[in-house]
Amino acid sequence: MPFAQKDFHKKLLGRKGEDLAVKYMQKSGYKLVKRNFVTPFGEADAIFTKDGVTVFVEVKTRTNTAYGEPKDAVGYTKRQKYRKIAEYYTLKHGETAISFAVVEVLGDSVNLIKDAF
Repeated sequence: MPFAQKDFHKKLLGRKGEDLAVKYMQKSGYKLVKRNFVTPFGEADAIFTKDGVTVFVEVKTRTNTAYGEPKDAVGYTKRQKYRKIAEYYTLKHGETAISFAVVEVLGDSVNLIKDAF
């Protein structure tokens, strides 16, 4: 597959995964605050609230596990980035209880990992 076509496929896969993740979170009682929240430190895939907690969500979508589980792609650097994004968010929107979650999307299967880091 040519490079540009591969990138396009990855973007479509990522968008589909984010759509499934948002629907799953909403069905689980989470209220969507913002999708694709952009900061100087990077972008959070989604921000939700539930029970007075603001949850920053990283969505990882895969078609198979050839390169490991989706959650395995959330390493130290990604976790540090999300901490900075959360700090930026709380400075702009006021102090709040926060949590970090990873939503794994594997095909049509969705798995929420609460308090992931």
